[in-house]
Amino acid sequence: MDVTEVSFPKLGIHMNIDSVAFKLFGIEVYWYGVIIALGIVACVALAMYHCKANKFSTDLVADVILVVLPCAIVGARLYYVACEWDSYKKDLKSIFDTRSGGLAVYGGILAALLGIFIMCKIRKIPFSAILDFGIPYLALGQAIGRWGNFFNQEAFGTNTTLPWGMTSPKVVSYLRSYCPDLDSNVPVHPTFLYESIVNLILFFILLQVRKRSKHNYEPTCVYLIVYGVARFFIEGLRTDSLYLGNSNIRTSQLLSLILVVIGIVYIVYAHLKNVERTYIPERFLVQKEKAEATEETVETEEVTSEQDPSEEASEDKAEDVPEDDNNPEV
Repeated sequence: MDVTEVSFPKLGIHMNIDSVAFKLFGIEVYWYGVIIALGIVACVALAMYHCKANKFSTDLVADVILVVLPCAIVGARLYYVACEWDSYKKDLKSIFDTRSGGLAVYGGILAALLGIFIMCKIRKIPFSAILDFGIPYLALGQAIGRWGNFFNQEAFGTNTTLPWGMTSPKVVSYLRSYCPDLDSNVPVHPTFLYESIVNLILFFILLQVRKRSKHNYEPTCVYLIVYGVARFFIEGLRTDSLYLGNSNIRTSQLLSLILVVIGIVYIVYAHLKNVERTYIPERFLVQKEKAEATEETVETEEVTSEQDPSEEASEDKAEDVPEDDNNPEV
């Protein structure tokens, strides 16, 4: 077991955190993996629940997940390895040792987008329809997944005197080893918490944007702008950033700026050109949903065609009344 005490001194909060959730057949299962799995389950469940209201197919959600998961894992690892190549080039086998850490969010997102794009091309599905439907769940998944960093005591920031400043033996050890210019006795920014809060708020914002948007990629662009701005500033606080080569440029900050610019430019373009929103083709709707819609239509027609028994009785009674010679219409 890997237990460490995590403290928020000014809040008077002290807790013991174990990065290992449980053992399965003698293999340690870390909280990081458990939380990522819970995030995936929550996102898939909500996506399934929201399908019908958004003209989307539950079957297609499952297909997207099968593409996204492997692409995201591979992409996140390759991005990290590429940025830390000096640490891996002498031991190529260590590239596959993901249990030791080393996944980059942006790498996972970019690889997942590439996988979805290829799938859309093959199956002839509008790429925008997939992105605009799924983008809120990406934000939610990130909000949940960041708590894995808490259990690992990683992805924290520089020293802070704010009330929610955090410290732990792992934080102290890291600062002494890699950040000699920082004071290891002073708490640090819990930057993983900042990003989690931003992404949770962004999730609810995107649900509303998706509901009201009339333009292709608008929900996606809102994600790029809001997350890009937030990540740019949060990344500036972190002590474990990946850098572009031997420069002082943080790769995540650079990529954040690029995504923000792309998001703003496209939203302006979409409104000026009135790029209408597209949905997935009718053929991808779940057969069960089609059957339910057909049954509802048939039931409505049957109810409409049925006559009121009292009306039938009135008609029969009217037929039994003898005609008056002077007034043939009774």
